[in-house]
Amino acid sequence: MTTNAPAAPTANGRVIALAHYASRAVLESVLTRHGLAFHESVTLKAVTLAGGSVTPDRLVADVINSLKTEEPAVREVVDGLTAAKLLEPDPADPARLRLSPAGQDLLDTTSTETAEISARLYAGIPAEDLEVAGRVLHLVTERANAELAGTTG
Repeated sequence: MTTNAPAAPTANGRVIALAHYASRAVLESVLTRHGLAFHESVTLKAVTLAGGSVTPDRLVADVINSLKTEEPAVREVVDGLTAAKLLEPDPADPARLRLSPAGQDLLDTTSTETAEISARLYAGIPAEDLEVAGRVLHLVTERANAELAGTTG
């Protein structure tokens, strides 16, 4: 028995970009319902990934590295999240920022909703395929970062 299903495309920049933008559009639909922009979500998550408390400069550097964007734009996002009381000074070290209770609640809510969607998006994909895709995408990311840094050989 044969099927008329199209052959799976070979991974390349276009295929990766299409998956990224489709997934991002789904994520942004969740974020928008909660009044949060993509860059804001990435910034809140970066605080968590930094251990829950981070200097503003380290936070800005982490977000720049993640999003490949300019420093003034990221500082504006950090300032906006602070003004919105989603980020606050860490009482243990006021030179550092942490998520406020409202920021943590918002991140938890959006993370839970997106985790449910992600589970549907990745449902039925064999673990081995996800591992291979993860390795390939990690390698492409490393190489692209090297290109940006001008350190390719």
